[in-house]
Amino acid sequence: FFSLVLKFLTRATMSTSMKDDGFQYKLGPPDSGFSLFLADRTKKVHFIRHAEGYHNVETAKTGTNKCLWRGDVPANEHPLWDARLTPKGIKQAEDLRAYLATRPSGGRSYTAFDLVVVSPLTRTLETALHIFGRPRTPGQPAFLDPGMAPEGSPEWHAGQRCPAPRILVREECRERWGEYVCDGRRNITEIAKEFPGFDFSEIEYDEDVFYADERESDPHCWDRAVSFLDWLNQRPESCIAVVTHSSFLRHLFGQFGDNLASDDKASLQRLAGNCELRSVVMCSHGTKEKIAPRRMAPSTYIAASPLSKPADGGFEQANKKAEK
Repeated sequence: FFSLVLKFLTRATMSTSMKDDGFQYKLGPPDSGFSLFLADRTKKVHFIRHAEGYHNVETAKTGTNKCLWRGDVPANEHPLWDARLTPKGIKQAEDLRAYLATRPSGGRSYTAFDLVVVSPLTRTLETALHIFGRPRTPGQPAFLDPGMAPEGSPEWHAGQRCPAPRILVREECRERWGEYVCDGRRNITEIAKEFPGFDFSEIEYDEDVFYADERESDPHCWDRAVSFLDWLNQRPESCIAVVTHSSFLRHLFGQFGDNLASDDKASLQRLAGNCELRSVVMCSHGTKEKIAPRRMAPSTYIAASPLSKPADGGFEQANKKAEK
């Protein structure tokens, strides 16, 4: 029901990649190298993996994911529970912000977004904050936002305004949950205080009812990723950024690419680096029945919040280290 057309960016190629909105792909009639899509069925989505977190440093140091197991302590008391960005990670996000401020797009000298969708884990929220800065106040029309074009740009010198994007937090694009403490989240009542202006209104539960000692299954994560695409497809915005996680992206992109040239397929499906921007044009070929998220039972080691509702309700081991 969907096609993804790839254009990707790594930090190492920021200075040379994505200077315009051209996309390289091989689709369509046999041997043509082209596809034609109706414009109103396409949407540009820029996926960004979170910047370096302390859990990334720890797994690199120890050479194993065992440091992410809760052991004998409650998961939410582990020091890497809902891991934060390192100073290096913050710098990575700030570098990407600077790059976007000089990346031409949409007839402007910089790249701007209509909407930013972000996972509710702390490291993705921090990444979004350092890339996009102050969000537009929830419920405020874009024309009332006082934002200006990036300082120093031709548009800024001309006094042109650029509204800050709305930053919407969605549970569906969070990391594959369970087993590793870094992939659980704090209560929303705590997180929201740290990120004023972020829109948490579509988060259903205060506590993390999805995290459990059991890892979310591959089929469920695959379905969740496609369900998220379906939700994106119904959004009115045309240029969207999604700040998410490596394993979620592997489960998403791994379902696409069979009609791409082998090198493009490999580029689409490979592991995303910290703070890597990978952009696609999504084309909807029809409608797909929405997939109801399967809610796993919460871990018995996490204290319940009085504000929460009761929950209802692989990749091979060799890939698990790479996912972190």
